[in-house]
Amino acid sequence: MLLVAPIVVPLSTAILTLLFRGRGPDRIISLLGAVALIFSGVALLSAVSENGPMAAQMGAWAAPFGITLFVDLLSATMVTIAGLVAICVVVFSLKDVTEDERRVGFHPLSHALLGGVCGAFMTGDIFNLYVWFEVMLIASFGLLVIGGRKDQIDAAVKYVGLNLIATLAFLSGVGILYGVTGTLNMADLHLALEGRQNERAVVASAAFLIFAFGAKAALFPLFSWLPASYHTPAYATSALFAALLTKVGVYALLRSFTVVYDGSEGWIQGILMIAAVLTMIVGISGAVSQTQIRRIFGFTIISAIGYMVLGLAIYTPLAIMGALFYLFHDIIVKANLYFLSGVIARKAGSEDIEEIGGLLKASPVLAVLFLVPALSLAGVPPLSGFWAKVLVVRGTLDAEQWFATF
Repeated sequence: MLLVAPIVVPLSTAILTLLFRGRGPDRIISLLGAVALIFSGVALLSAVSENGPMAAQMGAWAAPFGITLFVDLLSATMVTIAGLVAICVVVFSLKDVTEDERRVGFHPLSHALLGGVCGAFMTGDIFNLYVWFEVMLIASFGLLVIGGRKDQIDAAVKYVGLNLIATLAFLSGVGILYGVTGTLNMADLHLALEGRQNERAVVASAAFLIFAFGAKAALFPLFSWLPASYHTPAYATSALFAALLTKVGVYALLRSFTVVYDGSEGWIQGILMIAAVLTMIVGISGAVSQTQIRRIFGFTIISAIGYMVLGLAIYTPLAIMGALFYLFHDIIVKANLYFLSGVIARKAGSEDIEEIGGLLKASPVLAVLFLVPALSLAGVPPLSGFWAKVLVVRGTLDAEQWFATF
């Protein structure tokens, strides 16, 4: 029961909030569901810390043919952080989400998305990773169009368009992989692909999955959907997206190219390293060209994805640890900054920095609250962003990847 709780809790909450949609109990149910999610994550993390990784088969089919749930310290930590983000999003939405958005289904869609996120973190089967990605895609599309404004519809079309192409690539990679190995269980795939990494079909499947996960993570050159969409919904929705959606893509890359494929293969490292460096450059270049706060943060998300993927590309224990630390850091910092951008927009009447002035004098507490995560984002010591960058950069130096370092 403990192993399935992080999936059952948000999906059950989604159903209950749908039944009470737009009425008083839906907010209470939503908050209780978020609290239950973090409690289930903490319980799972405690159990894994004490007893080691846990696995279970859903239904009557034994591994490797059944639906496998697998949880280790990484996935349990990600579920716990998702629960923390869920509580913050629900609380913030009480003042941010309008009654119309609430009636249309903000709470059911948010918890459905959380169910997809937790399912992706906990799956031990690569086809079921695709299933949970689709749950996230459907829920996130609904959240994007809740307001019904023209800019939201335009953003949603771009968002779904590229994600559908990524879905096709994902299914193509999965199909080839199954044809080559006869299994889709990640642990079984690890054994089945041993010594076969350079076969054409295996290389093709890996290329399809890099494309699919790269698109989900907003990796260069597949990032255009993110800056076109993250600034359009409610601020609570933007914070939820910024904290979790692209991070699931990074998580999928980390899992697939450490467990299923050998990420130390030269061509995999080369593709990921070039894409990571270009992602960092594009992200920062885009951020400095924007004036609206959420558009700026959208591009900084892209830049951060570059750092995480670079750690995977270097493929040393230190670099991968840096990528994981960066992953945890960026979830918390980006969620905070999107929440604060909503507060700033409410207080100043705009989120365009050219139209905002005097906030430091009018609200010094808000300025400090904004300054701390912003400095962490910039990598100023001793904040978490500094240590995340140090670990990744040190990994590139140890691997003598001077191009990536500079």
